[in-house]
Amino acid sequence: MTIERPWLAHYPAGVPANIDVDEFPSIPSVLEGAIRNFRDRPAFTNLGRTLSYAEVDELSRQFAAYLLGELKLKKGDRVAIMMPNCLQYPIATFGILRAGLTVVNTNPMYTARELRHQLVDSGASAILVLDNFAKTVQDVVGDTSVKQVITTGLGDMLPFPKRGIVNFVLKYVKKMVPDYDIPGAIRFRDTLALGARHELPAVAITHEDIAFLQYTGGTTGVAKGAMLTHRNMVANMQQASAWIGTNVRIGEELMVTALPLYHIFALTANGLVFMKFGGHNYLITNPRDMPGFVKELKGIQMTAITGVNTLFNGLLNTPGFDQVDFSKLHLTLGGGMAVQRAVAERWKAVTGTTLVEAYGLTETAPAACINPMNLAEYNGAIGLPVPSTDACVKDEEGRILPVGEVGELCIKGPQVMKGYWQRPEETAAAIDADGWLHTGDMAKMDQDGFFYIVDRKKDMILVSGFNVYPNEVEDVIAMMPGVLEVAAVGVPDDKSGEAVKLVIVKKDPALTAEQVKAHAKENLTGYKQPRIVEFRDELPKTNVGKILRRELRDS
Repeated sequence: MTIERPWLAHYPAGVPANIDVDEFPSIPSVLEGAIRNFRDRPAFTNLGRTLSYAEVDELSRQFAAYLLGELKLKKGDRVAIMMPNCLQYPIATFGILRAGLTVVNTNPMYTARELRHQLVDSGASAILVLDNFAKTVQDVVGDTSVKQVITTGLGDMLPFPKRGIVNFVLKYVKKMVPDYDIPGAIRFRDTLALGARHELPAVAITHEDIAFLQYTGGTTGVAKGAMLTHRNMVANMQQASAWIGTNVRIGEELMVTALPLYHIFALTANGLVFMKFGGHNYLITNPRDMPGFVKELKGIQMTAITGVNTLFNGLLNTPGFDQVDFSKLHLTLGGGMAVQRAVAERWKAVTGTTLVEAYGLTETAPAACINPMNLAEYNGAIGLPVPSTDACVKDEEGRILPVGEVGELCIKGPQVMKGYWQRPEETAAAIDADGWLHTGDMAKMDQDGFFYIVDRKKDMILVSGFNVYPNEVEDVIAMMPGVLEVAAVGVPDDKSGEAVKLVIVKKDPALTAEQVKAHAKENLTGYKQPRIVEFRDELPKTNVGKILRRELRDS
């Protein structure tokens, strides 16, 4: 079925209609190109240490050689990473990929319940975890197929004696590292030393090999792994780099990476696109510490930053942000959640740079639509489909709707995932017979090919760019003996876009909101926890007994 592509006529000058997905056979080949072209340039900086592209090459080679030579992992095996932004992250990620293995990105804030599911579902053979979160791994590793735990301290990639000082302060002064005991665990620095003894064998990696199992929530309430192949990731890197390349200075960009690299937006945009351009990634480990974040920004001259609306809003409301040097900032890209007009307008007023909104999903690796980089001001759209991407709006019967009509946004392109890991039925429900990914977002297209999100078809709640699926939250709360019925809905929130609200019918009249929140804290990571708990005598339902979440949201 052919579709109209009005957006092509409105592409910025220099942006092609299609990209060459075959230019790079895999992510490691992208890395190899960057190493050849930018060998001595800075690649990643964190906690005062900078790694050059040559150092990333050597260290990731050592980690890859350890995984194959010492652990004897086989092509296609899964390795989980559980840490915030730090130098170990890119070393490990590129090492895993160079070994022909699959990266399983894991949110370090996961509770034991959430982590257990992801490790069991992915069948991960090994996990690299920051000391701060190793206690969670200790609690679940016996229930999983993980045969090797690799631990690391936040300061481990720093030179002596700073390395020891940072790790000592975190554990004994700031009390940020709970005690843990994992028999047989090995330190990350030791894996590098062991890997240095081995040659890295040539591993044949193809477009169809799975690079990442990127977990995302599901309508069933169970997180499922989107299979993102090397082709998916290379395609999206090519699409995004073609789009923003007209606004990039090769080998000169200083990109602030505050979004966690385990989030698909930062992983592709910051980790791959800017690597292709020889960019310098400045990693922010704890962006929640806004005063500390602003202090770091004052010490550098950033040229680009990506983030979610929450992040930009937080920076704008932190004293001292208006004193940051914005003279070289020329690229601000917002995604993961809707950018609010008030935040975009204030960002432009303070920084002098337009906050350009993009749209994507874990399932699209992630970019599907981006606004033109030369956008003069916020326009309320999610942008135009990126090169080699088709987008349309469909009705309930699967018919493509004309300009201006609202329906479900559907995406087709080489960046669309292979499917959900070991979930053929859910894959078939998400990707139709014609190859269209159904996003669950209700949208409309204008005559110029710009798309606008109107509403969400799913009941998903979007908190600071992270998906929260009501079923998962409800399942956790329903475990409490004092709860008869529960519904989770999203409510507007100035800081996070949306927040989780629970509406509960009590079984035990003595049940309190504090008890509910305490139970949620034990079983759900922070952004999934309810901000509001409300008790009612009954929940609104359909005639077949289905809870009407929309009615709860609107009331």
